[in-house]
Amino acid sequence: MPQNTNNNYFAEVIESSLQEWKAQCWDWNKLPSFGSIVTIKSGNKTIFGVVHQIQTGSDDPSRHPFAYQKTEEELMREQPQIFEYLKTTFSCITIGYKNTGKIYYMLSSEPPKIHSFVGHASPEDIREFFSSSSCRYLHLLFGLSGQIFNLEELLLAIIIYQVKLNVLNKENKKTKINKFIETYSLLIGNDYRKLKLFLQRVEPLIGDI
Repeated sequence: MPQNTNNNYFAEVIESSLQEWKAQCWDWNKLPSFGSIVTIKSGNKTIFGVVHQIQTGSDDPSRHPFAYQKTEEELMREQPQIFEYLKTTFSCITIGYKNTGKIYYMLSSEPPKIHSFVGHASPEDIREFFSSSSCRYLHLLFGLSGQIFNLEELLLAIIIYQVKLNVLNKENKKTKINKFIETYSLLIGNDYRKLKLFLQRVEPLIGDI
């Protein structure tokens, strides 16, 4: 495990661009969840990224996982060495950054540096990032939708993420969800059929509002 002063770090950037970056987990079995928010320190900035893809496989081209017909517990006991060649990588879309105490819902002027450490967003950063009722981060996601394998699945995962972390509490849930849906509707060109189908998937996630 690399030495660092922040126990929140768990991965390292291995590919980087302005709009998207890939990181490798230090422990293949400790990974972020789909739709979660992670952060990178870049100079005076904190860059926010949403996890939109996760992949686990071998880090050795000559070694490939194959089926042993045994449980993970049995394999860990009998052949623990096979796990040493596994790696997990994940890709993130940049959805904003924080500089001098202010959050900007736009791309940073430079990409994260290779080998920058990646950490889970702190509860304070999460609350601050989602405190705006304008859902401006959606504009970036829609603008980069061609790089996301399924935008609607990612949007639903982001909603679940907010629900789990109590960002959508009783006091603000109705306002935030209504603004989310309003912004979503505008970005899809007020496509009624698409909006209705999306709402049918959102409703079970948020309960009564």
